[in-house]
Amino acid sequence: MATIERKAIDRIQKSLNEHRVKLPDEALLPRLGQGTWNIGDNPSTAQEEISALRFGVELGMNLIDTAEMYGNGRSESLVGEAIEGIRDEVFLVSKVYPHHAGRSQIGKSCEESLRRLKTDRLDLYLLHWRGGVPLSETIEGMEKLVEEGKIMRWGVSNLDTADMKELFRLPDGTHCTTNQVLYHLGSRGIEYDLLPWMREHHLPLMAYSPLAQAGALRAGLVTHPVVSEIAHRHRSNPFQLLLAWCIRNGDVIAIPKASTEQHVLENAAAALIELTNEDLNRLDGVFFPPTRRMPLDIV
Repeated sequence: MATIERKAIDRIQKSLNEHRVKLPDEALLPRLGQGTWNIGDNPSTAQEEISALRFGVELGMNLIDTAEMYGNGRSESLVGEAIEGIRDEVFLVSKVYPHHAGRSQIGKSCEESLRRLKTDRLDLYLLHWRGGVPLSETIEGMEKLVEEGKIMRWGVSNLDTADMKELFRLPDGTHCTTNQVLYHLGSRGIEYDLLPWMREHHLPLMAYSPLAQAGALRAGLVTHPVVSEIAHRHRSNPFQLLLAWCIRNGDVIAIPKASTEQHVLENAAAALIELTNEDLNRLDGVFFPPTRRMPLDIV
């Protein structure tokens, strides 16, 4: 386990437990969960990754997000090992490929995910992105899986505002519980129309890549003088500040990935940061909120 005082763990747990995000069915989730993209790809690091996920659950980041696409099932298999013995403590999320989201395939894909995850149900099943299968057919498949008890609820991922409006016009489309999209300080386009629409319909947003993908964009965020200065004042690092910014309004769940216990701990500690209006205004001044509709960023 990462080296940390017990009272610090208690503070993190308390914050994650007290400040939760509510789904439409009243289920309460932590503002910070755990992503697993690229986890499970390297057998030599598997035990470290398993320990990291279990430590995250202990800290209160009990939402674990995965997908059949990640490593062609390797991520789900590793998550299955990580949650062994603690399944009931975990809010388990997986995603189905768009081409598997039709009547003839969605049941089989779900069953295979359940097998790899070594569980009898998913707490949330998401359409990974929109493909050629009609949304109405995907809804039908999701509703059948709910009736069978294989999933507790369903949602979508990478759907823009027009897609969400179309979804909600379809029979049972309003049963959708969330939309998982890319969102971070350097990618704020959803704030113009998608995020307001979701708030109007009381749907929380799940933010993937809340720290941006490794590369020039992330480097520009974490090395920016304003980010560094505000992070320093909060006795945190820039990555923690980016996470705190992402979950600042209480209706966004960020799912950063971490492969080590130390990294998990740093992510979880972001829940202790309370950004002031001055902090937020300064960040708005260098990473501008959108003033027009923008295409949905997808990674």
